[in-house]
Amino acid sequence: MKAKVIALSLVLAFVVASPRAAETTAPKENVFATRPLGIQVSIKMVGPYMEAADLQIICLFKHKPSGDTYQGAAKDTDAHLGGLLSALRKRGEFVGELGETFLFTPSKGSIPAKRFMVIGLGEEKELSLDSLRLVGRIAAREAVRLQAKHVAWAPVIRDQGNSAIDVGEGDRAFVEQLLSAYDTEKRLQAQGLAPKFSIEALVVEAGPAYFDDAVKQVGEGVESVSAELATRDATPYGSTEK
Repeated sequence: MKAKVIALSLVLAFVVASPRAAETTAPKENVFATRPLGIQVSIKMVGPYMEAADLQIICLFKHKPSGDTYQGAAKDTDAHLGGLLSALRKRGEFVGELGETFLFTPSKGSIPAKRFMVIGLGEEKELSLDSLRLVGRIAAREAVRLQAKHVAWAPVIRDQGNSAIDVGEGDRAFVEQLLSAYDTEKRLQAQGLAPKFSIEALVVEAGPAYFDDAVKQVGEGVESVSAELATRDATPYGSTEK
């Protein structure tokens, strides 16, 4: 009888403790030691419906009348948003042309991000690293305009059924151009040509299969673009003399 009581107690303890353990388990994350332009850059194993960002960004291809592909994180994100993304595309209210943006505030209790932005990738067959470089520049300028201190980005390209670009290379292209465009924003601010504002954190969201490559590629990209920005012309953009 005593043995049964002890066994039951252990089972109850496990049931009570297990949810707590699950709640406190942090997702895998690699935070880079270098803080380019004061931004903490990291690769995090989370989906775009999980990060408590000021601005969560994803990319979507141009809508296909035959039907858009939603898998993995793309499907889960759409589900958490109550089908909002798929509804917008089916109705032709977000076409997804390259560089097209759509910003909204997620409904309460749907996802933790304060604001959500979709940036179009254009025709799927025309996807290139240059497409993601453009997305990076747009993301930087929109984050500054919206004064988003904590920015998160997930390309969700694989989750739309496309494997044309290596995930790590795409992440690197995005991050390099985001930092390059943000450097210009900071120079404008320093010259009194724009209101002062700083992005504090950038999270690149990656699935388990692509996490390590993203860490490698983005790390190299951060070092490369930091060295490049250090050589930029520091001369003021315009003269105030008349």
